[in-house]
Amino acid sequence: MPESNFRLPPGMQVIVRDWLNANHVVFDDAERTVLIDSGYGRDTDFTLERLQAALRGRPLDWLVNTHCHSDHMGGNARVRDAYHCRLSIPIGEAALIKAWDDESLWLEYADQRCERFEFDDTIAPGDRMTWGGRDWLAIAAPGHDMGALMFHCEEEHLLISGDALWENGFGVLLPGSDRRERLAAARETLETISSLNARIVIPGHGTPFTGIEAALERSFQRLAAFERDETRMARHVLKVMFVFSLMDRRRLAQAEVPAYLASIPLYRDFNARYFQLANAELAQLVVGELERSGAVKKTAGWLVPA
Repeated sequence: MPESNFRLPPGMQVIVRDWLNANHVVFDDAERTVLIDSGYGRDTDFTLERLQAALRGRPLDWLVNTHCHSDHMGGNARVRDAYHCRLSIPIGEAALIKAWDDESLWLEYADQRCERFEFDDTIAPGDRMTWGGRDWLAIAAPGHDMGALMFHCEEEHLLISGDALWENGFGVLLPGSDRRERLAAARETLETISSLNARIVIPGHGTPFTGIEAALERSFQRLAAFERDETRMARHVLKVMFVFSLMDRRRLAQAEVPAYLASIPLYRDFNARYFQLANAELAQLVVGELERSGAVKKTAGWLVPA
């Protein structure tokens, strides 16, 4: 974990990853070992290497997901295969995982991948777990994912927030017929976080941070902008999903971007609903905004993540 101005309690580690893989939280005490979130499937070899080092040769007893998106659950099948560990998911995700609902799980629908897995049980809001020798409370965190959970340790003033709160934002919110419900849920989740006595947030992406009030203010401002403009929400989703897939693929020929967008259901659906652009125009919109923001760059005819 990068150098910080705070220390985590003994028996707890954070493995900071990237924007393709969610961070991992590892607990290691006399009772059990626990992993929170398993990263993206493409990078599971690296995940297993880092996990083995963190566990110092001990077996993994329990794998838990904050929510069921590919960057958080993508390594579930292989991690469980390697350790034969218990696997728990949020109770609100159980029906989607049992049915393997591709669209709701943002898999092939959004050009993402995850090996199918089975889970042992579920965790519900209000459940309490002992991890790292300390009491953790599961708290509902709907918005980015309506079934998501976050985990709070009151004793240590710690919050594992998943994608409900990052230092500079939160996970994408989908527009559409249930837009107002998702926006209201995200606002309620942020208000819940502000009511906790947390001093350190361990986000799903990015380094752990302490400036919680400032992070919440930035998130409330972004949320207000989305509440005012549904098309802005849609553009944001397309850009985030495109960068995610570009990181997965590592590069994409510039000339192929229009055809690529036309081939993926999410982009087709969003274009038909919000933009009604020709494929080349949609590519110009998405890539142009990402290039100006510094998220992607063009090199020798290829588009690569920056």
